Amino acid sequence: METTEITEHSTPERPTGLVLTPEAQYYLQETGKWANFLGIVGFILCGLFLIMALCIGAIFSMLAQFSPNYSALPTGIFPVISVLFILFDLLYFFFPFYLYQFASRIKKGLALMDAEQVAQSLGKLKSFFKLWGIVTIVMLCLYALEIVAFVLIGTALHR
Repeated sequence: METTEITEHSTPERPTGLVLTPEAQYYLQETGKWANFLGIVGFILCGLFLIMALCIGAIFSMLAQFSPNYSALPTGIFPVISVLFILFDLLYFFFPFYLYQFASRIKKGLALMDAEQVAQSLGKLKSFFKLWGIVTIVMLCLYALEIVAFVLIGTALHR
């Protein structure tokens, strides 16, 4: 008596979820290259801005000695300016950081055909755009407050 083996899956399994076409993979690969470039340039600019932030207090202090316009400012304001610039630089650092993480992970994920790496890279891209959106919302709110302040000041001065 012959026994026949029954396999659970006699037909090849179809992948579930999203499958990237070669064209989509090419676009992600090119996006990764540009994100890598922009991330590296962003890190360089972040470093230059940090150097400027560390020196700006000393530059303004020297200007205060030679220019009457700057001598009217309180001397304690110059370190505050440096700290503000450093805080802006810290915020700016995350933009190239997320781009660079996206770039490195998307390149690795596509090269190894690793869906987990691709998903992580897209998560970093999401973080980049989320940060960009939050900063944009904050800036728009500040612009709106400035407009309201200018209108209120303008109407108060014309009374």
